[in-house]
Amino acid sequence: MTNTAVVILNWNGQELLKKFLPKVIAHSKLDGVKIYVADNASTDNSIAFIKKQHPEVGIIQLDQNYGFAGGYNKALCQIEADYFLLLNSDVEPKANWLPPLINAVEKNPNLAACMPKILAYDEPNKFEYAGAAGGYIDYLGYPFCRGRILNENEVDNGQYNNPLPVFWASGAALFIQSKIFKEVGGLDEYFFAHMEEIDLCWRIKNMGYDIECIPQSEVLHVGGATLSQQHPQKTYLNFRNNLLMLVKNLPSKKVKRTMLLRMIMDGIAFFFFILKGEFHHAAAVIKAHLSFYKLLPLFLKKRFKLKPTHKKINHDEIYPQSIIMAFYLKGVNHFSTLKHFSLKIRQ
Repeated sequence: MTNTAVVILNWNGQELLKKFLPKVIAHSKLDGVKIYVADNASTDNSIAFIKKQHPEVGIIQLDQNYGFAGGYNKALCQIEADYFLLLNSDVEPKANWLPPLINAVEKNPNLAACMPKILAYDEPNKFEYAGAAGGYIDYLGYPFCRGRILNENEVDNGQYNNPLPVFWASGAALFIQSKIFKEVGGLDEYFFAHMEEIDLCWRIKNMGYDIECIPQSEVLHVGGATLSQQHPQKTYLNFRNNLLMLVKNLPSKKVKRTMLLRMIMDGIAFFFFILKGEFHHAAAVIKAHLSFYKLLPLFLKKRFKLKPTHKKINHDEIYPQSIIMAFYLKGVNHFSTLKHFSLKIRQ
């Protein structure tokens, strides 16, 4: 019998645990499944609440806030299981959410990771931003999803109910083989938060493993419960981490041209923020680039170390054009209407 560890990373999230942990427990009652809360040194009463109200839940207490990446790395190394399921504290799984994920991996040993369909908690008829029905990137590294392009979330009419290969699985509900998580080195702690799951999945894909969305498994996600989409810190982390991810994982033939184009696009974004009067976000872009240049020598070393692990560097799940241009200039706001993208991916 295989063992699955559902691991919720928490930081001062007592109210979220009160709201969502009971459903996680109720819908995860399968043999071999154990629920854990990994706590990033919370200063609220999260731990006391869990011990009193849910003594069946395992607790891993960390000595400081290590962020998403560091928190999970340090927690997962303390857990013995065949599969890990990284679950955000603001996620409500639907009934029978685990069997489709477990079955998918057991049928395909090369399937390193998978994710459920992620719907919006407040609008459950719509896909949620952080993953929808599976994640992709364009050739410049901008992420989007099957069911969500930029900030446009589609209504779920069952149009993406078939399991398909994806480029990245959302960290909001990431099911992964523990041995492969360890093989690729876990999450990159320099990211702290945001884009770290895409970086992880890119390394997994480059090693020749598969990643899929399994829509027969569904969860509801609040999103932005820890850091609002409008917060400048999110802008900073997204811009910086996206650049670091590209330097680390792009094929050699594409890295110079792609990075040059990204610098131009980031410059346009900076001036766009200025024109909108969003000076905090403009400053966050500058801060992101300064941090990127500081970390660049280290990430070039990471890139060099990863190169021998590459078995496949060209992926059908990377959109060969600009998703931003498709959205703003061509009015493409539905994943299924993307042209010049593999038909087997769009359906």
